[in-house]
Amino acid sequence: MRVITGAARGCRLLELEGLETRPTTDRVKEGVFSALQFDIEGRRVLDLFAGTGQMGIECLSRGADFAVFVDQRKDAFEVIKKNLALTNLRDRAQVIHGDARDFVTRTSQRFDLIFLDPPYASGLLEELLERVTAPGFDILNPYGIIVAEHPADRLLAVPAGYRLRKTYRYGKIAVTLFRREGNE
Repeated sequence: MRVITGAARGCRLLELEGLETRPTTDRVKEGVFSALQFDIEGRRVLDLFAGTGQMGIECLSRGADFAVFVDQRKDAFEVIKKNLALTNLRDRAQVIHGDARDFVTRTSQRFDLIFLDPPYASGLLEELLERVTAPGFDILNPYGIIVAEHPADRLLAVPAGYRLRKTYRYGKIAVTLFRREGNE
């Protein structure tokens, strides 16, 4: 698992042991960043269920201003910190060891890009998508993007105030991008 491009291009990231974490495949990662290539520079990123931190680190490498990584696993928390050190990107990052639901409920930070990739069978994707997009719940800036990775056979409802940008399919995996509408 390597950083694709940018300041940390080619840097090999540490991985988590075991099967508890399902890392985003290189093919899916390349597709996501191809779709987002003009939506990263200068942005604030939230990587929920961050695992190794590869998605947020890729954003930082490509010029995102700041990234927050959240994972409840202690080993993931440690690997993210090590990966940020390996890529020399830790000065633009915050790593939180905690529950994603608690974080999105309590944070006062706002983001331009949110990655949601919880364990598929947990039901957390729909729950967090609902929380993050609830009216009056403003952690995503106007015109911000939510990137939701999910099984290809599961369709996600478009939240009110958002529009479906596109769903990309990669075999059994799909990635759906939602864009928050502006405040016109």
